[in-house]
Amino acid sequence: MQIKVYVMDESMKKIVSNCDFSGAKPAIMELPYPPVQVHEKNQAYADLISISYCGMVSEMSAIMQYINNENRMFCERCPMGKTILGMAMAEMMHMQKLGELISLLGGNICYVTKQSGGRQWMWTPQCLTLPEKIGEMLQADLESEQAAINQYNMHIRMIQDNYVTALLKRIIQDEQYHIMLLRSMMDML
Repeated sequence: MQIKVYVMDESMKKIVSNCDFSGAKPAIMELPYPPVQVHEKNQAYADLISISYCGMVSEMSAIMQYINNENRMFCERCPMGKTILGMAMAEMMHMQKLGELISLLGGNICYVTKQSGGRQWMWTPQCLTLPEKIGEMLQADLESEQAAINQYNMHIRMIQDNYVTALLKRIIQDEQYHIMLLRSMMDML
């Protein structure tokens, strides 16, 4: 357990975490990202990218789910919490790059996606899967990463802009790395 309880007297009792995340770094592949650029503005592409930005399966969902999981596991599983935090940091980088793409494509940066048939979706915490047990958390995270990869691959097939697809392919490499990390953590349980 990574918690220390200090008692000087009952009125000064305090509980302190012994988990140090000061050295946490984004969990990414050690490969450069291609420049964030597009051939031309394309609202349909911006709408597709917005789904990965803040849809049900999105970087926004991954960030929030990882931060929640890290907060709930850090006391008992500090090293796992640090890895989860690194994955959240990587997802933040992805979200920032997707936001730039959306803007370059002529889209609007917000937490609403435009989907087929003119439907709109606003991101909410209902997008998250937040089980209580650590093994179930890691399984939910693994399934979310696999769904993200599937969604990126679908977008790559639909988008005919090699600048955009190059960035999406690079993001997939990080998501595959996250799957490897999650499986490794699951094996340690």
